[in-house]
Amino acid sequence: MDVFRIQGGARLVGEVHVTGAKNSSLKLMAVALLAPGKTVIHAVPNILDVTIMAELLRRLGCSVTYSAETETVEIEVPETIEHRADYDLVRRMRASIAVLGPLVARTGAADVALPGGDAIGSRGLDMHTAGLERMGATVANEHGYLVVHAPDGGLIGTHVYLDFPSVGATETLLMAAVTANGVTVIDNAAREPEISDICNMLLAMGAQIDGVGTSLLTVTGVSSLRPVEHTTVSDRIVAGTWAVAAAITGGDITVRNANNEHLSIVLEKLITAGAEVEILSDGFRIQMNRRPTAVDVVTLPYPGFPTDLQPQFIALNSIAEGSAMVTENLFEARFRFVQELSRLGAEVRTDGHHALIRGRSQLSGAPVEATDIRAGAGLVLAGLVAEGETTVHAVEHIDRGYVGFEEQLSALGAIIVREPSPQIF
Repeated sequence: MDVFRIQGGARLVGEVHVTGAKNSSLKLMAVALLAPGKTVIHAVPNILDVTIMAELLRRLGCSVTYSAETETVEIEVPETIEHRADYDLVRRMRASIAVLGPLVARTGAADVALPGGDAIGSRGLDMHTAGLERMGATVANEHGYLVVHAPDGGLIGTHVYLDFPSVGATETLLMAAVTANGVTVIDNAAREPEISDICNMLLAMGAQIDGVGTSLLTVTGVSSLRPVEHTTVSDRIVAGTWAVAAAITGGDITVRNANNEHLSIVLEKLITAGAEVEILSDGFRIQMNRRPTAVDVVTLPYPGFPTDLQPQFIALNSIAEGSAMVTENLFEARFRFVQELSRLGAEVRTDGHHALIRGRSQLSGAPVEATDIRAGAGLVLAGLVAEGETTVHAVEHIDRGYVGFEEQLSALGAIIVREPSPQIF
């Protein structure tokens, strides 16, 4: 386990290029299971989660190669695949549950260990399983595994209403429905850009999906799908993190390969905070020439404010002028990281799913620990503006969502190094 050592005070200036979305590429790799043959996916970030997903697909019988240089993954899917996703991999990454839908669709069965992942709150699988049961599957929880069996003749098209627009449930039911018998309607579906990315890949594979980008997806099952070549949508959360990095350090950063429409509410919040935002054909430029103004944030499913940028905005508010309220509506444990942020001198009070942040003119460096990917990013951003040295521990969390984070920060002018974690005996 490594740590980041950060000397605060540097103003970040320069240009960054955003790669494909973590939250999309992992699911696209699972989509490949639906079609025997060779699928090629471009713009897949070189992060640990991709390595874990690749190993999971190998254990299911696939041949997987990844090129970090070209950010391309090639997946050879055999005619017959296994249907068991083991605990030792699934516990390390919640996105492993994405294989559930394809396995049931392809093999008629799935044994998937109940997933682990970031400690940001409970994320049950009730909507996944209820939807599959409506499609005729039997579902049981046995010895820590979700055991699913499709009926003889395969899954059956049906109407599924999601009580909440869950990204994971939408993905599972979408991938299960594309080869089901008849028509499946997913009502109150998640609308995230990553869902549209999955739909676009499935359409290229021969699926029939209406309503892409809306909350009502209508899927007409087809008998088979074909492998394709696909490029992952850009990572809006990474792009948003760089935008906040510019604002919090009083910097000037140009972010390339970013979809501005995916970040419209985030960019509006930064403008409210006092940043100058220039929209470019392939991204945007953020300049901040004064102390930020505190901004209220309420996280909601897309197109609302993304929960994955909430910690970064709490960090921004911690050094802003004034006070702000941040309301978290998706993950109840996402405020865990404010205890670490308080070690840097931030004034944050939490009450249920609300956090009140009183901005301070200066934070002070201290040892802190990342508890999840985005909390880690938020702590790094706070460390960039804290007086003295900040040591961020457990940076393996950050590595799961950001490619060469410290290297890109250094290129922008940050004083940050990665070191092995000191051993304590």
